[in-house]
Amino acid sequence: MNLLDQIVTAFVGRADVGHLGLLLWAATASAAAWFVMRELSAANRRFDEFVRELNRFNARHEGDQP
Repeated sequence: MNLLDQIVTAFVGRADVGHLGLLLWAATASAAAWFVMRELSAANRRFDEFVRELNRFNARHEGDQP
């Protein structure tokens, strides 16, 4: 019997099915929040890199306008 089966059996044996559902919901919500924060952080880094490159491009070509 694996760990998840043991946990489910312990909750069901004590008639705490509602708590098991709440635990699963909280774990899923936390994992989703972690994933969203990780992706948002990566997007922020990519945008920062883009702005830096745009700034370098503008500095390099500043005097080229007629």
